[in-house]
Amino acid sequence: MDLVSVIIPFYKKKLFIEETIFSVLKQTYMNLEIIIIYDDQNHDDLNFIKEIGALDSRILIIINSKNLGAGNSRNIGITASKGSYIAFIDADDIWKKDKIMKQINFMKNNNILVSHTSYEIINNKNKITGKRVARNFHNLNDLLKSCDIGLSTVMLNSKIFINKFKFPDLKTKEDFVFWLNLLKENVSIVGLDEKLTSWRKLNNSLSTPVLQKLVDGYKVYHRYMKFNFFKSIYYLFCLSLNYLRK
Repeated sequence: MDLVSVIIPFYKKKLFIEETIFSVLKQTYMNLEIIIIYDDQNHDDLNFIKEIGALDSRILIIINSKNLGAGNSRNIGITASKGSYIAFIDADDIWKKDKIMKQINFMKNNNILVSHTSYEIINNKNKITGKRVARNFHNLNDLLKSCDIGLSTVMLNSKIFINKFKFPDLKTKEDFVFWLNLLKENVSIVGLDEKLTSWRKLNNSLSTPVLQKLVDGYKVYHRYMKFNFFKSIYYLFCLSLNYLRK
């Protein structure tokens, strides 16, 4: 049974992190290592996280010396990981108990390097407010106009990191750049149409500030995709429009 490394950055999500971690611990697929990256210079929540970590020997806690952001924290988790597969979950999301088992079987049976799944959208009361359906992405153009991949649904075969894929240093959209870079290198991202994750949408989440989202969206296209100004603005408009449609 292959080891799966589960990477969880933590920053001020004390209200939800316990439920998140237990949704990982309760997976029917047992061969896991759970890497929590504590990314808060304020250590008020650290003892709470350590208490949870002491409940299961599969949990490893890494403490950042300063706040590095979710993307850089995931990079640290990737470097520390030992698994043949790597899965990501944010500190306020929830997995169905058979998420890992179904997804790893799907990947092995179909020789897939990177997969994502459909997911539910929930609020702070765990009420379902929407859903997203996973689909296949085989080239850059499939994804450029809309980031339709839920980070907490993604699982990767760790051998893709031979090419040293990393999350960029952005406050938002860091996962979007990561997926686009995979597609640029002809690594397909294959969708499993089962709702195996609950993604929590909070009003105070990093995805909420409009200005930050626009600035980072522009950087996705201009800095990381190397598009010129006008092409970057065009794709930023498309990205924003598709977000509003959702």
